[in-house]
Amino acid sequence: MDYGHELEFGYFLVPEAADPAGSLQIASLVDRLGYDLIGIQDHPYQPRFFDTLALIGWILSRTDAVRVFADVHDLPLRPPAMLAKAAATLDVLSGGRFELGIGSGGFLDAAHSMGAPARTPAESLAALEEAIAIIRAMWATSGRRLRFDGAHYRLAGVSPGPPPAHAMRIWVGANRPRALALTGRLADGWVAPADELEAAVAGRAGE
Repeated sequence: MDYGHELEFGYFLVPEAADPAGSLQIASLVDRLGYDLIGIQDHPYQPRFFDTLALIGWILSRTDAVRVFADVHDLPLRPPAMLAKAAATLDVLSGGRFELGIGSGGFLDAAHSMGAPARTPAESLAALEEAIAIIRAMWATSGRRLRFDGAHYRLAGVSPGPPPAHAMRIWVGANRPRALALTGRLADGWVAPADELEAAVAGRAGE
């Protein structure tokens, strides 16, 4: 199958809080073995998991070549302007080894229990579209204040910066037809398990 680019290989790291040394050992081994990527799920409402964004910073500071991303960031709990700032910061500090994976949120009730807005799935998808626009603008805007007036997010004259160290891509986690359509229109990549990839290629996504 032609994927349109060179194949990259990664490791899915579970952010288990009970074994912090083990997480670093695994990440270091993956780095030494020459893997391209480490993906880490983002479920901060899980008491047994570390915060993924903080863990990624820790791993990037202790590895040399592997790129790291969230598989995927829970957007309802991470406002896009702040997420863009954090992503750019990690990318600069790591020499361009951070990629951004985001999703509309698969466990909305759990996210709401931590203070996320109460949204329907349709509203969450609309918020994801706004968030992608905000993140790209935060990375690209220089020397002027940024304003955004959406249904779910508003920026009132923020001064963006610093920009990422490389042309950072936005990967979206999606598995329903409308979300997949948004991913095709706006994202640079798609994050999904292999069985969902097969279903989408066969035209059965969301079944």
